[in-house]
Amino acid sequence: MQSNNNLNTFSVLFLIKGILTLCFAIFFMFYAGLGFFVTSAVELDQSNDMPFNPGIILIVIGAIGLIITVTVGILTILASSYLKSIKNYNFIFAMAVVSCLTGILGILLGVFTLIELSKPEIKQMFENNN
Repeated sequence: MQSNNNLNTFSVLFLIKGILTLCFAIFFMFYAGLGFFVTSAVELDQSNDMPFNPGIILIVIGAIGLIITVTVGILTILASSYLKSIKNYNFIFAMAVVSCLTGILGILLGVFTLIELSKPEIKQMFENNN
């Protein structure tokens, strides 16, 4: 019996978005690397009397951004897996809301996923699958 829903499509889209988010983490790795470069350049220049090292700020921002993007990417891929197996309704709902905070692709994917998840037959599918 084939059900008329878009859960498989959203599963693939969440997987693509998770992979793109993990690829975006490379930007923050570059940012932290730039911070290490600036830190070493400032330390080599002994004539510079700076009150603080601006490279530390770049390293901190890069590290925090890397942690956030990798976490969101992994959780998005996990939501894709749960959508495929029709499990963990609340987790998928929460990840759709978080997805709305991550740019235009995330907004579109999150809103359409929330619309699909709010349908009574979809809720019933998740309840029957527990």
